[in-house]
Amino acid sequence: QVQLVESGGGLVQAGGSLRLSCAASGRSFGSVSMGWFRQVPGKEDEIVAAIRGNGESTYYSDSVKGRFFIARDDAANTVHLQMTSLKPEDTAVYHCAITPSPAWPVTALWQFDIWGQGTQVNVSS
Repeated sequence: QVQLVESGGGLVQAGGSLRLSCAASGRSFGSVSMGWFRQVPGKEDEIVAAIRGNGESTYYSDSVKGRFFIARDDAANTVHLQMTSLKPEDTAVYHCAITPSPAWPVTALWQFDIWGQGTQVNVSS
């Protein structure tokens, strides 16, 4: 059974940094694109970053571009999201996800079919 487990969330002051990690198990994910999306109650879910299966291409939403950085370690079956210059509006539950689609870029939540339970990120002002 495929599982994704996120870690690294927590409370940080505005301007600070956090590094989220996602450990994948159940199969090798070296050939599939992976991403991070965030959920805020009352708001539409947002894909914030994605990385292609070959690791050569990345996507960032406008809201995080230049502040968040996605990377993958296929040998360890993990994907990371380095978040810098955090803002209170980055407060959310962050989920990692996998898409079976070979299409690129993947910018819509419906393109992902497996995601983890999420990790809470709180940014105080």
